[in-house]
Amino acid sequence: MKNLLFFTSPIGLGHASRDIVIASKLDADITFVTGEGATRLISDYGFKVRDLYKHDGFEVDERGELKHTLRWLMNYWSYYKKCKVIAENVIRENKPDLIVSDEDFASIAVAQELGVPNVIITDVLETRFTKGSISFIEKRMNAVMRKMIDNSNLVIVPTEGQDHDNISYVGPIVRVVDSDRELLQKKFGFNKKTILVSVGGTDSGRFLVNKAVEAYLKVKDAIDADMIVVSGPSLNIDVRQEGVKYIGYTKNLHEMIYACDLLISLAGRSTIDEATAYGTPAIFIPIKNHFEQEKNAKQQGFRFDDIYRLEDLVLEKLNGERNEIVNRNGANRASSLILNLLT
Repeated sequence: MKNLLFFTSPIGLGHASRDIVIASKLDADITFVTGEGATRLISDYGFKVRDLYKHDGFEVDERGELKHTLRWLMNYWSYYKKCKVIAENVIRENKPDLIVSDEDFASIAVAQELGVPNVIITDVLETRFTKGSISFIEKRMNAVMRKMIDNSNLVIVPTEGQDHDNISYVGPIVRVVDSDRELLQKKFGFNKKTILVSVGGTDSGRFLVNKAVEAYLKVKDAIDADMIVVSGPSLNIDVRQEGVKYIGYTKNLHEMIYACDLLISLAGRSTIDEATAYGTPAIFIPIKNHFEQEKNAKQQGFRFDDIYRLEDLVLEKLNGERNEIVNRNGANRASSLILNLLT
């Protein structure tokens, strides 16, 4: 059996959630390398995983704005160099037949230096966090990333698009829900209409939790609904309000998204894809000045300032119809492309 190393970015849980789906379809001896909450999620799905990465994350203020982008980029560069050392040690130790990296470019850099076949999974082909005179640093980083993309055996982009060169657009990759929605509602104790608040695997979503709960308390009597807040493994919240239940980590967030009546979430790609696939009405609020989340939210018809009219959006979405379930084939296509490289 072929030996595959799967390097998964530990920034949030979206990378891990889609990588789990891909890995489940691969006939290979797979070891994941990641860190923090992603380690727990991958382990809970039965995969071998090494908890080696530690990332400081974004600095988001109480108003939901991404701060000090230049400092974050410099910290990310330092993190990247540390990850290169870790990745090289793991790659030399395991001698893999193939490396798959979900936005962990440090492992790709090492793989290409050592001549190991490699696959990149990424939503972003370049970053745009900075503007003006300081953006030259980011441009240099993008040039390095672009070179790695050009030199990779395969680049998988989990959105719709036109394939070209070594880049394959496979469409959204989501976890499959194989349970009846009513059974899931009973499983999770959703006894009435339920609003689910999800802020991913980092601590940057506290502002959204605060605003969502504030909006809920204002309209609670008019909607007769409960609110569930899934704060994730990195955000500790010790507040209690009537009708609001707080959950930290869960490996079954996708099932909760399907079971709930309304999702309020940051604008991460994986969460958007899962809500769309399951037909769940949703409100997506991006971190302000986070170019990727703002782009994702815009595609769904939202922007950061919608946080100031959450009460109206909750009433509108909660009283609307569910969308049609959309069958997603991205995981099958991604795994098939990777298996072609392993044979």
